[in-house]
Amino acid sequence: MAEETVTFQTDNGETSAYVARPESPNGKAVIVIQEYWGLNDHIRDITRRYAREGFLAVAPDLYRGKTAQTPAEAAKLMSALPLDDGIATIRATVNELRRTNGLDHFGITGFCMGGTYALRAACLVEGISAAVPFYGDIPEDAVLQKLRVPTIFISATKDGWINAEKVASLEDAAERYELPVESVKYEADHAFFNDTRPEVYVAEAAQDAWALAVGFFEDKL
Repeated sequence: MAEETVTFQTDNGETSAYVARPESPNGKAVIVIQEYWGLNDHIRDITRRYAREGFLAVAPDLYRGKTAQTPAEAAKLMSALPLDDGIATIRATVNELRRTNGLDHFGITGFCMGGTYALRAACLVEGISAAVPFYGDIPEDAVLQKLRVPTIFISATKDGWINAEKVASLEDAAERYELPVESVKYEADHAFFNDTRPEVYVAEAAQDAWALAVGFFEDKL
């Protein structure tokens, strides 16, 4: 597996992305969107995991070099990031991958804040062909009803942020607008996939969700 950091232009200036290239490519690519902590070692590790599964895996830096060490710092960085700026970075990432790798279809996944952006990008960014957002916020109906790509929305039953009411609103919208969304719930708390946070990590749920996401991208991309 080869790793590198690439830089490219977005509508709002230059940014970078962490890239993990597989030894045995399957011809598919997955974009990994950071938690509100930023593009840290945990997100790089997830990106490498996808590469080990054969995917070209890319994690764009939505914070442009900044990371947080405390929840207060993370919340401040997330609040300072306009939704449109995050989506512009994801769109630029897709365009850069098309230009440099000759690919046309991309999967997208993300966690916490990254789940919010992954689901929103699946609705708005051309080239995204499958999405697996983890416990991210739900877009407004005007955006959500544009979703046309197969999506698995992963949530946690003990999550106080992306709570049962929010997940139910997504499920209701999916039924009303006939959206291609499957809702999968785990008995866990927010950020249960993050194995660097033992206070919330749930190994069995994380392993099952990982297998589900990998299989889904292998099938849909």
